[in-house]
Amino acid sequence: MMTNPETGSASAVSRTRSDLGRRAALRRQELGLTREEVAARAAASPGYLQYVEEHTADPDIGFMLRLASALETTVAELVGRTTELPAGFGKAAAHPEVLVLSAAECRERLSTHGVGRIAVTIDDAPAIFPVNYTVADELIAYRTAPEAGPAAAAGQDVALEVDHIDDAFSQGWSVLVVGPAHVVTDSHETRRLEEHAHTGPWIGDGRHQWIAIHPNRITGRRIRVMGAHAPSKATP
Repeated sequence: MMTNPETGSASAVSRTRSDLGRRAALRRQELGLTREEVAARAAASPGYLQYVEEHTADPDIGFMLRLASALETTVAELVGRTTELPAGFGKAAAHPEVLVLSAAECRERLSTHGVGRIAVTIDDAPAIFPVNYTVADELIAYRTAPEAGPAAAAGQDVALEVDHIDDAFSQGWSVLVVGPAHVVTDSHETRRLEEHAHTGPWIGDGRHQWIAIHPNRITGRRIRVMGAHAPSKATP
């Protein structure tokens, strides 16, 4: 752990977490690794890794290369150079394996919440919108404004796609949910969805209308690269 040069106390250092720290911590958690395990892989002390994760740090390129290798990603990913690029910018792997996910595996990847894309028909034309979805038992629901595009799903059979891309290994998964959607009008059901919601819509306030999907079909596929790190439940 690095210390304050004036006091010699690590606790006196203000915790201003950097984007590098957030990305490194998130990637470590996605892989299901402890700080100690990552530090050992990166030939660093757990204390210094904690400092990098929790403070504004400026590691040298040697450490960054070792950290990227330990986290099975790239330096560009860790420092955010790819944040404005579409997912899937990495090269295709040499020997990928395509697996069909069972309904249970699909539901596990949908988990409790996340961001997906809802496909609807508006004025006889297809449209796709990103939404913050919530899983509540058999329902998959999201909040929107009555006049917004995603509200057009009500009364239609719609498709919701959720996926995860791992550019470091050119692998990932995709889950497709298909079923009828409706506006939630029952106050008890609305309260239940509010209780399950982990976050509000990223796009902002004023979106209080719940749209719920009853899945008739849930399918998914996974691209796996042999020899890559065995993923945790949250990763492909």
